[in-house]
Amino acid sequence: MLNFIWPIFVVVAANTVYNICAKSTPAGVQPFASLAVTYLTAAFLSVLLFFATSGSKDIVAEARKIDWTSLVFGCSIVALEFGYIYIYRVGWKVSTGSLIANVCLACVLLVIGIVLYKESITLRQIAGMVLCIAGIFMISK
Repeated sequence: MLNFIWPIFVVVAANTVYNICAKSTPAGVQPFASLAVTYLTAAFLSVLLFFATSGSKDIVAEARKIDWTSLVFGCSIVALEFGYIYIYRVGWKVSTGSLIANVCLACVLLVIGIVLYKESITLRQIAGMVLCIAGIFMISK
């Protein structure tokens, strides 16, 4: 059970720090300059963790295995972080901006799961989606 749950804790902890950092990014800093430093830090840490955790020490050989997903993933992460910086810069509260974005994301991913991955949907999931949408209206008022 712990093997199933610990990644959720990592995501929640990292997302908490992530949103605090996005909210705390100085207003006078150009967002892409901030993101450049962020990604240099992430690149350094990723390379360090590669060598610390990989049985292979040939990072070039591993990089050759990468397909289009890493490039699109990188682009989506930059867009995500830019969006979060601006969620807070335009005035969203840290208690609601991320919540509304993530509820919308959950609803979109439910539909994507059904359409692209042929996942089944239950009445309970439909009810949850309706409650999420109702919650967005309640929180944003």
